[in-house]
Order: sequence, then C-alpha cells, then structure tokens
Amino acid sequence: MLQTEQQADEAFRDQCRRQMARPLEWRLRYGFCLVYKPVLDDAPWRAFESTAAYRAWCEAELPEDLGLKRAK
Repeated sequence: MLQTEQQADEAFRDQCRRQMARPLEWRLRYGFCLVYKPVLDDAPWRAFESTAAYRAWCEAELPEDLGLKRAK
C-alpha cells in the first residue's frame, strides 16, 4: 500500500508520540544500537600525540565504510 506524503508524516508523528509516552529509562535502554566497529573496537583505548597523528592512523587503519577518512 502506497502512502501519501501527508500519511507518512502523520505515521511518523504517531510513532514519535508513542516513543515519548514510554518511560525515560526504556527510551535510554532501547534507544541505542550497539554495533561492532572493526579496528575501532579491537582495543580498549588509544592515545595519539596529535590530531594529525590520529588522522594519519585513521587513513591507514580504518575501513572506508566507517566514514572516518578525509573527504575527497
């Protein structure tokens, strides 16, 4: 069934109202999606001497699909 733009907007507003009616604890508990990020999640922490060093590490080590490489 195809929805008009107005019906889609109203359906979205209804979903927002339902979400806001839930207790804050539930919204915080279920509102986040934990997703494994290759390379980033493989070490408990990292430290860099400078932002330039961090950027160079991102360029060399991170997969393209994480979106942390410099814009072309």
